[in-house]
Amino acid sequence: MCWKKKLLSAVTAAMFCVSLTVNVPTVQASGSGLIGSVAGTLLKGAAMRSEVRKIVKEVNNTPQGQAAIYQKLSEKYGVDESPENKELLDKIMSTLTKGVAAVDPTINNMPYKYFVAAQDDLNAACAMAHVMMVNRGTFKALPNEDEIAAIVGHEMGHGQKNHGVKSLEKQVNNQITSGLLGAALGGGMLSSKIADIAVTHTSAHKDKKFESEADSLSMDYLVNTPYNIGATAAVMQRFVEMSIGKESSKLTAFFRPSDHPDSARRRDACAKKLFEYSGKHAQAKDGVVTVNKKTFMKPVAAENMSGAERSYFVLGNLARAYHDGQNKNEATVKNGSVMLGNQIIVTPADGDEDAQVLADRLNEIK
Repeated sequence: MCWKKKLLSAVTAAMFCVSLTVNVPTVQASGSGLIGSVAGTLLKGAAMRSEVRKIVKEVNNTPQGQAAIYQKLSEKYGVDESPENKELLDKIMSTLTKGVAAVDPTINNMPYKYFVAAQDDLNAACAMAHVMMVNRGTFKALPNEDEIAAIVGHEMGHGQKNHGVKSLEKQVNNQITSGLLGAALGGGMLSSKIADIAVTHTSAHKDKKFESEADSLSMDYLVNTPYNIGATAAVMQRFVEMSIGKESSKLTAFFRPSDHPDSARRRDACAKKLFEYSGKHAQAKDGVVTVNKKTFMKPVAAENMSGAERSYFVLGNLARAYHDGQNKNEATVKNGSVMLGNQIIVTPADGDEDAQVLADRLNEIK
């Protein structure tokens, strides 16, 4: 096959740790001696950047590229056949797809292909071409659907903004510019380097700004679904408690310590966004939920969550209630839950204050 097809095969295979080589044509440069050599190197580098961009775009934006990536990714990690996990992921993806479309209709141009990976660690990944996997370990590790949806929404944020592609191209360009790929321009080293970079970005994006953007996008998507918009902050709190985001962590997880910003900072950024979304009325810090700077409640540990983790779910409900104007209504108790208008704020667990006590307090401070 021609060299371009070989490189296309190399980039596609690179997503899955397959080692391939290609022969890249030499670009002839005018001039002689050192000047000619430098000019030739620059021309070859520019040509290679251009071709890499074209090929990555082709893989990222075509059904054929998506199908190839899905096949290789599912072969590498295996597919969990649990009907419960598959059914739950189907539900989450269907719900979130509508949430994403509300703010980014381009999702309809390339719907996601996804599967539950037969891996037991807490992890999820979005490869190029909107191919996503969620490890079965994620379903075991997280206590509720909302937090799983927050993680999936985060990965969809990466996919919608093409973070993996941008990271890949940036790394390739840096390698070419630094001269580390000089030998590859005349041989097969380039595809090997691309393979190293692409494999890295299949499961983790090295740009921390991308991670923060994906967190924010996850919340934007959740807003347009029935899921609790505090789930992103809540799952960050869980990761803090699991020591994820610290160098001392021994856990293999979705937020890899070396690749992602500190989980506590990300949690706080999510909490700040919830505060803004509430019209600056509701906050949560150190497990205490406040309304208009006055204490509303401090949830106890329950439902396989710490009190601090639960506090972000309460905050999420309050933020939605204030944003939607439900605070104009009286707080009431219905079926054991504290309501603000038609928005559930919290269903007290054993050890929490009584629902009526909480409703009365909310009426005093809202």
